[in-house]
Amino acid sequence: MTVNCTQLAGSGGRDEVPTSSIGSPDDNERLVRAGLSRVVEPGDLAALKTFAGLDVLEIWELLQRNGPRTERWSARLDDARPERDLERAAAAGVRFVIPGDDEWPDQVEVLADAGQLTRRAGVPFGLWVRGAANLRQVLERSVAMVGARASSSYGEHVAAELAAGLSDNGFTVVSGGAFGIDAAAHRGALAGSGVTVAVLACGADVSYPTRNSALFSRIVESGLVMSELPPGCSPTRLRFLARNRLIAATTLGTVVIEAAVRSGALNSAGWADQCGRAVLAVPGPITSRMSEGSHLLVRERDAVLVTNVEDIIEAVSPLGTRLTSYPQAPRNPIDDLDHDLRRTMDAVPVVNPAPAARIATTAGLDLETTQHCLETLADLGLIQHTPSGWHLTPLTAPP
Repeated sequence: MTVNCTQLAGSGGRDEVPTSSIGSPDDNERLVRAGLSRVVEPGDLAALKTFAGLDVLEIWELLQRNGPRTERWSARLDDARPERDLERAAAAGVRFVIPGDDEWPDQVEVLADAGQLTRRAGVPFGLWVRGAANLRQVLERSVAMVGARASSSYGEHVAAELAAGLSDNGFTVVSGGAFGIDAAAHRGALAGSGVTVAVLACGADVSYPTRNSALFSRIVESGLVMSELPPGCSPTRLRFLARNRLIAATTLGTVVIEAAVRSGALNSAGWADQCGRAVLAVPGPITSRMSEGSHLLVRERDAVLVTNVEDIIEAVSPLGTRLTSYPQAPRNPIDDLDHDLRRTMDAVPVVNPAPAARIATTAGLDLETTQHCLETLADLGLIQHTPSGWHLTPLTAPP
């Protein structure tokens, strides 16, 4: 059973983290950021307004001295134990990545600007990461794949196939670790030759949903499990919504595979748009409620309709590169005939030969033109002449 962050933090006085008591400034900042990740909810609008213009050390100091308008965070601050969170994380194989670290993905900084356009944004204080892969490197070429939990067999098949294809092409597949489309995307990527990242709305050491525990174990073997929440935190509805902004910001584009009109997947798509990332949608049956959201994105929000891996790669690549080439329909010799030749050929019988005069009448052409056309068609091997008249060759006759 999972418990809330505040329950795991313990009780007692605050962890004072003045610079002089920690050692290097880097260690001090890491402790402060760990503490803030415990105290402040992801995407907390009030925090964004209250702490605007302050760096993390100034925010922590303001909270420590009960500065103006900081009352809402005092209960969690009293129980915050950043050193213990870092120790607990290390014991669970989780590391805390912060700005300035080699692993920090710089693209997440776009959320500082996105916060001016939406009600819930903000750059994470840090990212709690479990797995051997390098966070920055695996996210450099990554694509998010999201969709319905109550997915259809069609949706799960498509998600797995696209994820495997992206993985084979060197792209990291990022999703939320949930049932349905998320799980299918992770499994598809694992079946390919690449890695996958699960972004959670709980602590990186928490397996939620529990039935996906084995999947998370497979993910951390070659990929990563990531969260902005400290160890032990359980998911909430708002944490899922805040988590979506990370999925969108850290990737080159978000692919929606099956989604209801009101769904978390469309929330992720909205964040991708706010962050200037590609928004892609896979079409589904028009009779499926789970495809209504994808169709809505294409019809009303200018999402790119994608049906294969090549479409996705083209959409997330620099403009003019990795262009999709669709197979051309095979050319038919009849396609290149001029109008009179086509009219003449349409008038030539399939089986029972007809003389040129009857063909001219049927074609609506004069006899001289018809005769010239018949000879041309014969030279092309499309018709043949017998003592009783003209007829189509076996190769051109319809079945």
